[in-house]
Amino acid sequence: MVNHKEILRLKHLGLTNREIADAAGCGRNTVTRTLARAREQQLGWQQAQSMSQQEVSQWLFPTEQKNPVYKMPDYEWVHREMQKSGVTLSLLWVEYCERYRRRESSVEEALIEMYLAGVSVRRVEDITEALWGSKVSPSTISELNKKAYVHIEDWRNRPLQGGRYPYVYVDGIYLRRNWGGEFENVAILVAIAVNEDGYREVLGAAEGMKEDKSSWVSFFQWLRGRGLDGVKLIVGDKCLGMLEAVGEVFPEAKYQRCTVHFYRNVFSVTPRSKVKLVAKMLKAIHAQESKRAAREKAKAVVEQLRSMKLKEAAKKVEDGIEETLTYCDFPSEHWTRIRTNNVIERLNREIRRRTRAVGSFPDGNSALMLVCARLRHVAGTQWGNKKYMNMKHLEAAFEDASIAG
Repeated sequence: MVNHKEILRLKHLGLTNREIADAAGCGRNTVTRTLARAREQQLGWQQAQSMSQQEVSQWLFPTEQKNPVYKMPDYEWVHREMQKSGVTLSLLWVEYCERYRRRESSVEEALIEMYLAGVSVRRVEDITEALWGSKVSPSTISELNKKAYVHIEDWRNRPLQGGRYPYVYVDGIYLRRNWGGEFENVAILVAIAVNEDGYREVLGAAEGMKEDKSSWVSFFQWLRGRGLDGVKLIVGDKCLGMLEAVGEVFPEAKYQRCTVHFYRNVFSVTPRSKVKLVAKMLKAIHAQESKRAAREKAKAVVEQLRSMKLKEAAKKVEDGIEETLTYCDFPSEHWTRIRTNNVIERLNREIRRRTRAVGSFPDGNSALMLVCARLRHVAGTQWGNKKYMNMKHLEAAFEDASIAG
């Protein structure tokens, strides 16, 4: 049996997850899950040290009961019985009530987490029947999700308190919605950033309908109004509406076109038999040690593509290579992190995995809420607690630039 209290104690002493796993005799995944759950439940070592091992485990991972929909105890009846006995048991009364309230809320949280984790409503019904002997109706799940969406909307509009956000990654993800019996795409605009301490943070998501300039301007202004400041670089795919919006809302920020999307754009006019060769040529451009060397390499690649009679591919490289080299103006230690949009693409895959179980949405707001729920879930895991890059390199680079200037 896992000693969750011991894990909290060892973490309090400053041990790493690997050291804790070795000392507690459990896996690193168990340690990570326990610490994440402790943060969610706001259980620190100062509180845990006065509790027994069993109490700590029950607090972090409440045991589900047989029936998923609890019938709350008749507190008034219990209170009357206590009065009949002539004994004042106020403390016991509070503990009694809170114990059942926590038990019911733990089941509600489990149902919400199952749904937000990608389990379809039908699958939730099957799981609850297998575990507790009776199904939870779709209407019950819907009501529980409404409770969750209130908190999600508060999270979506929270003030941004990470200080300055030098690197911002943006993208749009398209989902299907059923409008009047017809299916159409709705765009959800997503932004994440690396704050001044080097940690990733989900800034927010909003419905964009289309990835046009007005949608992006509104999105960026909303983020700025919530506290987005100190932006030095915005990374994203090439979208004219987004580019115009960046220049209008963040005129001091530079734009980096995602190199992966750039490669795909070149591949779209490249014969399949030559894609691997062209990919090596393109990657060689971004493997150079400086912007000047990358430009020289790009010229050589353009000439080589023309000699291979790939005029369209050569044209795309010649016209678009400059906007993929903006990362060279920043510390070389950050290059691999800021020249692609991979960090947000991974989140998009999580979103698609979740929304695939839904299919189409009745409206844009329901799509937005489910996307935000997934983003909030991922942000609360190790994803948001692991340092992504060392920002001291950026500080040093700007200090050197100011001295040189």
